[in-house]
Amino acid sequence: MNTKIEETSNVLLVEDSDELRQLLRYFLSRHNCKILEAEDGQTGFEMAQQYCPDLILMDLRLPVLNGIAATWLIRNDPKLRDVPIVIFTALDPALFREAALSVGANDFISKPIIIDDLREILHRYLQTSTVPVMMTHIPSPEPI
Repeated sequence: MNTKIEETSNVLLVEDSDELRQLLRYFLSRHNCKILEAEDGQTGFEMAQQYCPDLILMDLRLPVLNGIAATWLIRNDPKLRDVPIVIFTALDPALFREAALSVGANDFISKPIIIDDLREILHRYLQTSTVPVMMTHIPSPEPI
C-alpha cells in the first residue's frame, strides 16, 4: 500500500554537478519534497545542521569535504544522528560501499541512478507514494 506524507519532506541534496542536481530536483519535486541544495560536503554539513532535513542524498566525490567525511560529521552531531543519509557515486561501489556504511550512511546507490532505486529510497525513508516520472534512470554526468 502506498502512503504519501501530507506535508512536504525536506531533502538535502549534496551534489557538485549542476546537471545532476537539476535532474534530481525535478524528480524529488514530483515526490512532494522540498529540496535544499549544497555543492560541497562542508556546505552540506552546515545546511544539515541548520535545517535538520528528513533525508540527505549525498555524492561521494565532492569538493572541500567528500561525502564520507561529511557523513561522519553529520553522524557525530547529536541532533542529526537519526537523519537518513544515502551516498551515491559513479565510482566502484565495491571499493566505497563499506566505507560509506561504516561512517553511518544508511544506504548506498550507484550512478547512473536508476529511478526505481531512488523511488525505493524515498519510500523507505520518507514513506512517499510512487509518482510517475518519465525517466528510467538519471545519467551520471561524470565519466567513470
